[in-house]
Amino acid sequence: MQNILVIGANGTTGRLVSKILEDSTDHKPFAMVRKDIQKPFFENQGIETRLGDLEEDFSEAFKGMDKVIFAAGSGGNTSDEKTIAVDQNGAIRAIELAKAYKLQKFVMLSSMGTDNPQAVEGLEQYLKSKKAADDFLRESEMVYTIVQPGGLTNERGTEKVEIAKKLKKMGQIPREDVAKALVYALELERTKNTSFEMISGDKDLETSMKNYK
Repeated sequence: MQNILVIGANGTTGRLVSKILEDSTDHKPFAMVRKDIQKPFFENQGIETRLGDLEEDFSEAFKGMDKVIFAAGSGGNTSDEKTIAVDQNGAIRAIELAKAYKLQKFVMLSSMGTDNPQAVEGLEQYLKSKKAADDFLRESEMVYTIVQPGGLTNERGTEKVEIAKKLKKMGQIPREDVAKALVYALELERTKNTSFEMISGDKDLETSMKNYK
């Protein structure tokens, strides 16, 4: 049983990740939350919590962990300063801590569009910050997977996707499918030290993650 720290656990995707991990037989989730008031949501499901704020010292949350899923995001409506603090500096600090604590793998939730931030109006700083964190992870010597989904929706997941290192089109995908991909990435050898883009499609999720090009 591996201990998995879920950073950004109280977000919509992070909650889905935590539930999937809790239902698995191989992983035990630890939900990192910023405030005590956020703890009951997870504790009522039998999920342990760790207090940690990406804009402060959150090193204690890493004690006893084996791997980490970073699913935090400042959101598209926050200031540039907040975006840089969370999506860039917070993510980079998390990578540094994962390395310091000798965690086995770092799974990063990123986004499509990081290779051309100017192309998506209103999300330029968000995508720049994501790219900075992704690049830092690639160069960190951590074992990693970077998951880059298209636009996230709250529809029920279908586990039908289209995945490639680089898709030549944009698209959307349910958060539930992205959450499952983040969990699959913890173990799949094919995803070791690589990144991939994903949108909804007609191919099986787990099979696609094993065979994408």
